[in-house]
Amino acid sequence: MSAIGKSQLASDYPPIRIAHLYSSLLNVAGDGGNVSAVERRASWRGIRVEIVPIELGETPDLAAFDIVFIQGGQDVEMAIAASDLQQKAPSLRAAADQGVVIFAVCAGLQLLGHRYIPSVGATMEGIGILDLETRGGPQRFMQHAACEVTFGDRSETVVGFENHSGLTELGPEVQPFGRVVAGAGNNGVDGTEGAVRDHVYATYLHGPILPKNPWLTDELIRTALERKVSAHVDLAPLDDGLELHAHEVALAKALRNRGRRTALEPARLVRGQPKAR
Repeated sequence: MSAIGKSQLASDYPPIRIAHLYSSLLNVAGDGGNVSAVERRASWRGIRVEIVPIELGETPDLAAFDIVFIQGGQDVEMAIAASDLQQKAPSLRAAADQGVVIFAVCAGLQLLGHRYIPSVGATMEGIGILDLETRGGPQRFMQHAACEVTFGDRSETVVGFENHSGLTELGPEVQPFGRVVAGAGNNGVDGTEGAVRDHVYATYLHGPILPKNPWLTDELIRTALERKVSAHVDLAPLDDGLELHAHEVALAKALRNRGRRTALEPARLVRGQPKAR
């Protein structure tokens, strides 16, 4: 891939600073690829990127960054992150209030809410940046999925892969990230997918989601840059043939299952009984 043109004064932009929270702990389904997608699409345009992994026990000033990523993990990893995130909460809340772009996936979505109440085990307290609550459900939604997402006056279909048993209910202080086209979304009932507040964007879609949705990746870059330079930003177009092909393949898979949900019942293991064949 190469840029068709250069964005106006791209070389004069200050670097985009990315904080990648728990990069070695929360990274199921290759979600770290979201960070790579932003870095690559910015660098192809001559825009420098600085990526800073933020791990357990570290409490940097997150408002000093331009984009913050917090991504997916299983309940065990999520519980570890939930405990540590309380120390980072004041800084992360300040970042959200000051318009820093925050992009959260799955466990990240749940931890930015008020709490996650699993089917088994202790409640994990979130940090309340997003007005939502999640409860563990009896089924796991695992399938290619798609939703319609709107930025400004432009709407596009965003594709990804959902893999969660959480049932998320949105409160009045957030809007859905998107509206379900295919898949279960937040809870399999109300047609909502993810949540948005200011420049905080949260979704259940793995994939990773950003490489197959270059339009969305560019919106995050543009939003972060406009906040940073306090001016309108026009990004140079790129040759997105490969990315758009991946998008169309994923969308076709999601639409083939439209109206049907692959909701898997949890396995019941009974000691002393033979396994079903």
